[in-house]
Amino acid sequence: MKLSLLLLSIVSLFMSSCVYEKVPTIKNLTPENRVLLLKVDYITNTFEGGKEFNYSNQTSTFTIRTEYQSPGDFGGIQLYYQELNSKLFDGSIVWAGLGHILYPTSFLPPSAFNTINTLVAVPQPFFENVFNPNNTIYTYDAVWSSVAYLEKVNQYRSSNPNATVKIFLYTPSVGIGNPADWKWILVFKN
Repeated sequence: MKLSLLLLSIVSLFMSSCVYEKVPTIKNLTPENRVLLLKVDYITNTFEGGKEFNYSNQTSTFTIRTEYQSPGDFGGIQLYYQELNSKLFDGSIVWAGLGHILYPTSFLPPSAFNTINTLVAVPQPFFENVFNPNNTIYTYDAVWSSVAYLEKVNQYRSSNPNATVKIFLYTPSVGIGNPADWKWILVFKN
């Protein structure tokens, strides 16, 4: 009996000295849903800044929907992340005048974007022009060169290597428009 009581005490002492640590659980197993919008000058192909959007909802596809108002005098173009009905871009277009980017209201400057020395080993990007009403043939090599070494671009490309790079030429001035006012808009999905 004394032996049983002694064994029970030892086992009890041993059990109380063991610390059970609760393993933390991961609350969100879904990856972040992010979109990167970049602006590049049409004439010089100089990277001028960008904006990153974060979404709590995931989607299995990424489609850009455009809404275009022809500039009889005043018009505009909007780009939406169709699956979430979320606006990515809004710009006014003025006939024989000058429109402006209305949304996003601000872009991070080029200095806010780190660069890398070596590109991520993924296939060359395929460009999808999301608004090209005249079916103009463009080569995007110079535009791509201005953003290819941005760290953010390489992060997006490595996380989604087969995604198309959405692109369009924003022309805020038409009619007697000035190409010096025009911007390439590039959109990446992670």
